[in-house]
Amino acid sequence: MMISTKGRYAMSIMLDLAQHDDGSYISLKDISERQEISMKYLEAIIAKLSKGGLVDSARGKSGGYRLNRKPEEYSVGEILILTEKSLAPVACVECEKQCTKEGSCLSRPMWNELNEVIMDFLNGKTLADLL
Repeated sequence: MMISTKGRYAMSIMLDLAQHDDGSYISLKDISERQEISMKYLEAIIAKLSKGGLVDSARGKSGGYRLNRKPEEYSVGEILILTEKSLAPVACVECEKQCTKEGSCLSRPMWNELNEVIMDFLNGKTLADLL
């Protein structure tokens, strides 16, 4: 499992929104300057976070983005799952179709257990924990 730049930046955005949460909307320009992330890349990531229901957006002069829940109600796992396709340690753990070797693969139970450990850890951490 390797968390991409997109996943790491999504965490940075969410933490920035949590740190500066006073109920008002925060502009991408402000986030971009504080986090030193290009606006173009931020726009792509925030669109995913917004579409996934993790942030609210508003247009206009005082528009921007804000969290729609308290920081303690966001798990790191849900943020990363939204931005990463998978967090599985190996492809077969989250395979949609039945693996042909599933019945005879001696290492599959270990990969399943590792996946559970990873997801339990990430789902057990919140934005509030990181603040």
